[in-house]
Amino acid sequence: MHLPTKRLPAEWEPQDAVLLVWPHANTDWAYCLDEAQHVLGEIETAIRRFERVVMVRADACAIPSNDIWARDFGPITIKEDGQPVLLDFTFNGWGGKFEAKLDNAITGLLHRRGEFGETPLRTVPLILEGGSIESDGAGTILTTEECLLNPNRNPQFSKEQIEKKLKAEFGANTILWLKHGHMAGDDTDAHIDTLARLCPDRTIVYVACDDPADEHYDDLKAMERELQAFDGYRLLPLPWPGAKYDTDGERLPATYANYLVINGAVLVPTYNDPKDFQALEVIEKAFPDREIIGIDCSTLIRQHGSLHCVTMQIPNGVL
Repeated sequence: MHLPTKRLPAEWEPQDAVLLVWPHANTDWAYCLDEAQHVLGEIETAIRRFERVVMVRADACAIPSNDIWARDFGPITIKEDGQPVLLDFTFNGWGGKFEAKLDNAITGLLHRRGEFGETPLRTVPLILEGGSIESDGAGTILTTEECLLNPNRNPQFSKEQIEKKLKAEFGANTILWLKHGHMAGDDTDAHIDTLARLCPDRTIVYVACDDPADEHYDDLKAMERELQAFDGYRLLPLPWPGAKYDTDGERLPATYANYLVINGAVLVPTYNDPKDFQALEVIEKAFPDREIIGIDCSTLIRQHGSLHCVTMQIPNGVL
């Protein structure tokens, strides 16, 4: 009996398109809708220079949405015997924090409409968001215990059972767990794409806090030590932007790790911060063969996410 070889492609592998969801008035973006649509428009324009965009719009394509965080409810594409297969995990609003039924249905609706061509879709009975896992395309997955082991996701499964499921669904052989790392104002329970990212040539780009007075300092230092303990990785620390707050004085999760890799480029969130340029330089070291494009995501963090969170790449062969 032939068992299919499975692989979760790295984000830097060739892509057909990126999935985006347009902000509308029936979302939490209503109070700053023009600014939110402007940022999504900038992201869309940048992506279209290099590849296609699949844009979900409640008005134009009559696909309703609760929000725009495509990373966490969009399809996760694996390669099975070299052919793409879309996996549709359950999205429960990051552990029931927000209404998510419409978002959870989007991948299935798009598939039934033929937006993903002939590519098969498999529904997986596991709560999992795309922002909670990082893949190097070669069998290693990086994730956080705070998210994947949180009782608000899959409380019926132990760490060992979750690890077994990740290996089975993604064909992985190594799961790297981080115990430490969080961002104030983050609703996701420490998604890895806000903290540390796998890059080509066994490189990890990660957020590093250099201010001992900052509330993140001890935890991010502990995360850095965990990363240093992983075998054989080149570590590139990202700069720490100045603290950003909303109008109520709540800290917002400004992180440079929330970038998107596309064909020929990397789109990096910036925050009108003196550290923006330095962040672009660090990411250029990890992706020296790509154009590095900064996009001001000061608006996106007002709803506690950033650039990577609003995107989901569609690997080549899907469309």
